[in-house]
Amino acid sequence: MKVKYRLFSFGLLLAIGFGSCNDGKKIDRDLVEEVNKANEVKKLGEAEITEHAMEWGDEISMAAQKELMGVLQKAIEENGAEEAVGFCNTEALKITKKVADKYKVNIRRVSVKNRNPQNSPNEKELELLDAYAYNVNNNVDNHANIQKLDDGQTLLYTKAITIPNGLCLNCHGEPGKEINESTLEKINSLYPEDKAIDFKVGDLRGMWSIKMPKKEVVKDI
Repeated sequence: MKVKYRLFSFGLLLAIGFGSCNDGKKIDRDLVEEVNKANEVKKLGEAEITEHAMEWGDEISMAAQKELMGVLQKAIEENGAEEAVGFCNTEALKITKKVADKYKVNIRRVSVKNRNPQNSPNEKELELLDAYAYNVNNNVDNHANIQKLDDGQTLLYTKAITIPNGLCLNCHGEPGKEINESTLEKINSLYPEDKAIDFKVGDLRGMWSIKMPKKEVVKDI
């Protein structure tokens, strides 16, 4: 209650100050309300923050997925799978960074069968990937997950990524079957340590890993 009282008093003083500089006109009550609202401190419990982080993570991952898949599908339709591999090599990380900057979070797509070495999972991510893989192998539905990181000020949102359809197999399927020779050559030239082949529709491709500063989660509520 003390915090709210001080905020109100500060807002009132501001309004009085403005009124005094306005040739003694009536205090602007709307201005008082506006100042009070702008200075209102959100006091939220951990459960509320976690719940919103889950919803926000869904929104962010969907936005990133839509951006990536939209541009990638266009590249495949216009220039074929071979050129799409080149697109991923130069543009995929830029796209995820653009989305990350918009939401003020850190976004990664990680996989144990990664194509780009920068998408290798860290120890924490590997544990979660193992859990998602276990679920897939045992016909258990995978759900998004929220973890509190050790610093106490960051939440980690993760969500499994599966191979949704045959389009992805043009670059991630079986060589000589879904992946043609020219596309495979392009993959090997750009990613000599590539592991991201021999997938089937429905397989676990990896996961979204989104680090959210708790203060940004609270701001979004």
